[in-house]
Amino acid sequence: MPPEGHDRSRVEVRRSARRSRTVSAYREGDRTVVLIPARMSHAEEQRWVTQMLEKLAAQERRRILGDDALMGRARELSAAYLGGRAQPVQVRWVTNQNSRWGSCTPSEGTIRLSHRLQGMPEYVLDYVLLHELAHLLVPDHGPAFWALLEAYPRTERARGYLEGVVSAARLPHIPGARHGAPSPDPAASCG
Repeated sequence: MPPEGHDRSRVEVRRSARRSRTVSAYREGDRTVVLIPARMSHAEEQRWVTQMLEKLAAQERRRILGDDALMGRARELSAAYLGGRAQPVQVRWVTNQNSRWGSCTPSEGTIRLSHRLQGMPEYVLDYVLLHELAHLLVPDHGPAFWALLEAYPRTERARGYLEGVVSAARLPHIPGARHGAPSPDPAASCG
């Protein structure tokens, strides 16, 4: 039986003669691919599929911060890099931002981050969160705004990562590539 929330019809089992004992699994678009040895029995296959679905789900749960944790992280980043001056009223994940990584409404003190950031490296999430926190202090992308982000040592690395994600999403041969990917300029993709 697959873990709750997992649809077995979205699982693809690939048998390999080169595999003798190892089993692995990964997400590919909206389905899960489980790689198993070719000689594995059907009963073993079912057991391993269930086990790998549970393992992937547990890994994904650990990687995803809830909204409360996101607010806590925003406060930590503001204190560390912005002298605690950026004080958001609300920070939350949203699923309706497909052309931006994040957005901010300075007058309300709200920050929204795209769910597409979930599972990305922590330094990337921190960069986007800091980018939006900086907008609470400077609403435009002028020199004063960029001066605030200079304090974060991984700004260029995070921007490069996001540019890579955008570029990869535009390549037609990548399984699960999105159509209508966001702008390749991470600055243009953030609020």
